[in-house]
Amino acid sequence: MPTQCSATGMVFGRAGGRELIAAFDGGRVTSEAGALLLGATDQATRLVDRFASCFRDGRHPAFVTHRVRSLVGQRIFGLALGYEDLVDHDDLRHDPVLGTLLGRFKPENAAPAPLAGKSTLNRLEHAPADATARYHKIGHDAAAIETVFVDLFLDAFGAKPPREIVLDLDATDDPIHGHQEGRFFHGYYDCYCYLPLYVFCGRHLLAAKLRRSNIDASAGAEEEVARIVRQIRARWPRVKIVLRADSGFAREALMLWCEQNRVDFVFGLARNTRLETRVAAALREARTMAAATGRPARVFRDFLWSTKETWSRRRRVIAKAEWTRDEANPRFLVTSLKPNRWAARALYEDLYCARGEMENRIKECQADLFADRTSAATMRANQLRLWFASMAYVLLCALRRIGLAHTALATATCGTIRLKLLKIGALVRISARRVKVAMASACPAADEWRLAHARLIAARASPA
Repeated sequence: MPTQCSATGMVFGRAGGRELIAAFDGGRVTSEAGALLLGATDQATRLVDRFASCFRDGRHPAFVTHRVRSLVGQRIFGLALGYEDLVDHDDLRHDPVLGTLLGRFKPENAAPAPLAGKSTLNRLEHAPADATARYHKIGHDAAAIETVFVDLFLDAFGAKPPREIVLDLDATDDPIHGHQEGRFFHGYYDCYCYLPLYVFCGRHLLAAKLRRSNIDASAGAEEEVARIVRQIRARWPRVKIVLRADSGFAREALMLWCEQNRVDFVFGLARNTRLETRVAAALREARTMAAATGRPARVFRDFLWSTKETWSRRRRVIAKAEWTRDEANPRFLVTSLKPNRWAARALYEDLYCARGEMENRIKECQADLFADRTSAATMRANQLRLWFASMAYVLLCALRRIGLAHTALATATCGTIRLKLLKIGALVRISARRVKVAMASACPAADEWRLAHARLIAARASPA
């Protein structure tokens, strides 16, 4: 007869002459120990405080259990940890590490009080503009939220601003599968979707604007760029700004605004028969070179150009006349940059082609931080969901920039950082004097974890 028995134990055979048993009786254990790094990153950047300040709380203080800052931080940390749905928080709300980070630990209690559940977070996301509805009394200021993104970007450079920055613009599809407000079918993407506009500067996210898909890709870009440039120049009046985007943004209104506001641009330019005729000789030259070498050949041309009706002036156009795979592949750019600053080949290959990296950043936002989880009924709620996901991206980007520079994870994606640094199991011991989070001694990323912690603490002690 066995000396010990357990109704909840699970037997997995024998190992080294011993019985192998598993049970969910380990006590206070977390699988999110890496959230401590998120908390340290937030303390270094004050991201949650800034974002929470954009919300208006109309609830009666005497009946409030979960403060706005706690709700906002819980949602952002949850997304960064991989919990995309609000229903996930019904279990996550009992995590001792998250509860401690978000101020749910009371001195008189032996453990943190539970965080908010899905219903409370759902009311946060679906609040109307005036925040006066009976069950939705937390509203948000959209303009203030947009300002926070740019402020976080500016603060990342500290006291020494860059001499020049390149702002990347792009529109992407956000498929929807219900009957959400603003639902339209997009022929190019062959689905019902939204068409959000993103603005990045390198890895920094400056704007994420949810839009209907029955519009031109550049719709609203002029207003977004004007707002961002105005805010940047208020802090950095002498910085040179270059806009970079594909041919969907080569529109007269946006180019004219750039020329009138000392902002340079380099946009893709859709090819047509007039442009192809203009570079016919260059294409023949490229074909001859390809035949002689057996490899693809490129010939660049630099000339002034204007459309017949839409452009108000002649502008510099760069043509790449390429012959590859036994066929012509011409490409065109329009730019305000001068030839003495950027030669045609360097402008195309070094400056413009680098915009492809922005697509990887959008994939991080959508695949790793669930920015495409826009299943709410209204566009207002879906825009807020997009901002929550974007803030989670900014938080992880700050962790990567501050804590992981010059390490093996310096260029890792948000998904990889989550897997290696955040999803760590630990035993949580709570005593009268401390909360001890005991992680595995054999954690593969222990060195990177310690270094990130030291750097984040130093950044918190000496903020920019």
